[in-house]
Amino acid sequence: MLDLEGETALLVGGGTVALRRAATLLTAGLTVRVVAPELLPELAALNIEIIQRPFELGDLIGVRLVVACTGNADVNDEVTRLARAAGLLINHAGRAEAGNLRFPAVLERGGVSVSISTGAELPMLAQALREKVALCLPAELPIPTWTSQRDAALLLSGEAKQVAIRDLRAQIRTAVGL
Repeated sequence: MLDLEGETALLVGGGTVALRRAATLLTAGLTVRVVAPELLPELAALNIEIIQRPFELGDLIGVRLVVACTGNADVNDEVTRLARAAGLLINHAGRAEAGNLRFPAVLERGGVSVSISTGAELPMLAQALREKVALCLPAELPIPTWTSQRDAALLLSGEAKQVAIRDLRAQIRTAVGL
């Protein structure tokens, strides 16, 4: 999990993968720029910058994250090579192992974020596991209350601190069904 809010992401490609990734990156608070000769009309409807032409090396200037998601493996490979050489985070949509960034299946519920990656590039497995975790995670959790309890416990000393932390741990475990 990275906090890249306010950073710029470059999507090279204008198809369905670019649309899905643009939505993910916008939700994470990034500014999104798309470079592609052709793009889905749904992309143009998003709050993103669109440059309608083929990728150029200069497109990497000023970005922190790149997604190579064209329909052309050679273009994706070249974008990935150049982005890695520039020290950028890069996701290669066709060959995840070529990049240094993966998009996990994410579940957000009750103030908790759970990210799941298989490490074997099986997004269907990660998605299924996200669905399974969703069945187990309560819809609401009293995170602010628990945070206050933790902060108060940390101000204690000795046995009182240990008891307060043990009690908080028990509350949390009960709330999540353990």
